[in-house]
Amino acid sequence: MLQKYNPKNENIIVHVGGKLLPRNEAKVSVFDSSVQGGDAVWEGLRVYNGGIFCLDKHLDRLQASAHALAFTDIPSKESVKQATFETLKANGMKDETHIRLTLTRGEKVTSGMDPRVNTKGSCLIVLAEWKPLVYDNNTGIRVITSSMRRNNPQFLDSKIHHNNLLNNILAKIQANVAGVDAALMLDHQGFVAELNDINLFMTKNGVVYTPYADACLHGITRSLVIELCKANGIAIEERNLSLTEFYTADEVFGTGTMGELTPVHEIDGRKIVNRSGKSLLNELQEKFKTLIPKYSEKLPF
Repeated sequence: MLQKYNPKNENIIVHVGGKLLPRNEAKVSVFDSSVQGGDAVWEGLRVYNGGIFCLDKHLDRLQASAHALAFTDIPSKESVKQATFETLKANGMKDETHIRLTLTRGEKVTSGMDPRVNTKGSCLIVLAEWKPLVYDNNTGIRVITSSMRRNNPQFLDSKIHHNNLLNNILAKIQANVAGVDAALMLDHQGFVAELNDINLFMTKNGVVYTPYADACLHGITRSLVIELCKANGIAIEERNLSLTEFYTADEVFGTGTMGELTPVHEIDGRKIVNRSGKSLLNELQEKFKTLIPKYSEKLPF
């Protein structure tokens, strides 16, 4: 599914390194570590009705990822919140907004890989755009299985929410060429990991299943869906899952901040057919909506 340019974003204000700048002036140095080596971490957040959903959870993960990459000056949660609030206020954004938070290792004194030449401190970027959910959760999506494998801890741990997304991008290119919405990625053992941009679940005979998060991000929406299942007496199981199990599932859906709970209707040309007579996905989608006000931090303006 192709995201579209929104003319409302033509004159947005972006926070870059402590300054609020017009879109056409919002830039980082060619010596910034994100340019030099993709050396940065990021989070995607969503604004609903005057509040940022799961803000603290996202900032905890941002800080944890930066710590795992040995950033030396990680900004406090309060300072990141303040920058985010200021950016939203400058743009008059209180709803239907996607925020891309990026923390780079900062500017280098000379080009190169060595973090010791990053002497100017980290750089925070707050990019807020008017943007709907990335997928249409009424019509759902079609996917293919990519030949690209999702990272696992013996190579580059997917629990670090880093900017090195090339394997996901290559998977998405394969989906584009195939004329579908997204790519399903397997782990190094051949089990299902996730889609190129969101986590995956399936249902079968009244049970919800999701792959182990060994080769994918521990998604915040994923965690909330697991909590919803446990709180509402819905059987939930995390385990290794094969493609065949997904082909023959009653329902398949993806989860993520950018799309909430998104139905997957087709995998590799196989239609997902619900033979159970009951939709656990519909039930979870309704219950998820009740969590949005509960877990949203109200904007201070």
